[in-house]
Amino acid sequence: MDTAFPFHIGIHSLERGYPAHRHDFLEFSYVIDGSGAETVNGVRHPMSPGTFTFVLPYQVHELFTERGGKLVLFNCMFSMEVLMQSSQDAAEWMNGLLDDAEGLAPFVQLPDTPPGAMRELMNDMIAEYRGNKPGRTLLLKAKLTEALVRFDRHRRQDRPATPSGSHTNWPERSRWPIIHYIHRHFHQEDLMLSELANRFSLSVSRISELIKATTGQTFVHFLHDLRIQHAASLLVSTDMNMVEIAHEVGYASYKTFSRIFREKKGIVPTEYRKRKQLRESSPPSR
Repeated sequence: MDTAFPFHIGIHSLERGYPAHRHDFLEFSYVIDGSGAETVNGVRHPMSPGTFTFVLPYQVHELFTERGGKLVLFNCMFSMEVLMQSSQDAAEWMNGLLDDAEGLAPFVQLPDTPPGAMRELMNDMIAEYRGNKPGRTLLLKAKLTEALVRFDRHRRQDRPATPSGSHTNWPERSRWPIIHYIHRHFHQEDLMLSELANRFSLSVSRISELIKATTGQTFVHFLHDLRIQHAASLLVSTDMNMVEIAHEVGYASYKTFSRIFREKKGIVPTEYRKRKQLRESSPPSR
């Protein structure tokens, strides 16, 4: 994810499942062969050709395959920033996708015989991802959005409507508007819990609890993770100097930035850039 465009899609064949894990990016999978199961936050669902699963950041999930069998699936991982577009419609749709996710199933079973629109879309995304044509990232964003819209529409179509007045106010139902806001504004040096509390009309302690419940981290650690992840992508993809990068990601001084970067990555920013550049310039092993 330490790139200018934090997005990856590939085809994977799993013969022994995949152990329980969590991460700070979004992920979806689409099964094209085999059978098995997956748990998302402890809830298990079957997987077979046509199963599309969408996993939110920080959700614990695990894949299982049957003895002697395997799962072959498209797997796509991307940061929240990839979906953050400037249009109001796109922002509202994404907030709804994340905000409503806790009350909806994380998977749908789509028709896969014969292969349908989703299968064709996955193939298009793979081909575009592996290429290097002009407008590549724009087209991948558009196809990613289409895949998630199709998934979201399908899982909502058979869901009974919520009776008017029966829903819970969003702060208690979901934390995603808060997480989304932090993702969009982590570069601000003065971003603090008190600002979030005022913006979302919650107490500082309640905001802190919601962030910890969602990410497993305190607000400060979560904020540092976002800043250092973005700094790593700038070190790899730009020629910005260290002071410029420190200010860009929200640190007032290079000394503070360098110290926290080393705590997170194990090396200082200058050495991180050198190693990445050396790795990219080295010829592939045979």
